[in-house]
Amino acid sequence: MQSALLTIFERDLRKLREEINLYSDENNIWIVEAGISNSAGNLCLHLLGNLNHFIGHGIGKTGYIRHRDDEFSLKNIPRSVLNAQIDAVIEVVKKALSGLSDADFQGDYPIEKDGKVLKMDFMLLHLMGHLSYHLGQVNYHRRLIGS
Repeated sequence: MQSALLTIFERDLRKLREEINLYSDENNIWIVEAGISNSAGNLCLHLLGNLNHFIGHGIGKTGYIRHRDDEFSLKNIPRSVLNAQIDAVIEVVKKALSGLSDADFQGDYPIEKDGKVLKMDFMLLHLMGHLSYHLGQVNYHRRLIGS
């Protein structure tokens, strides 16, 4: 499971960087059209905050402190900064997941989620699905805006 998760998280985070870089005008990353709640930039920040919190802080003990509201309120962060943050999260995820043993995957995830104690394997699969879901939204946003 460890190898599969490492491969998929890294693949999808690299795809997130690719999607952000496919915008021909980086200002378009921050556009919100009618009927869409979030820009691609804010979805990117949300994914970075989520993974830094749940994998970096929760598993890797990085000390990351999440400011979830900022993930949706900050705007116009340069693409180069988003790229650097994506690259940093790739390393955080790789380091944290590489440190898990087979037994860890069957144990409890160290942070309650919605007041519940979840198993590590379940939580990691949840986080992978969350990344995939929002990555699809970023792709749709880019095509909708006509980057």
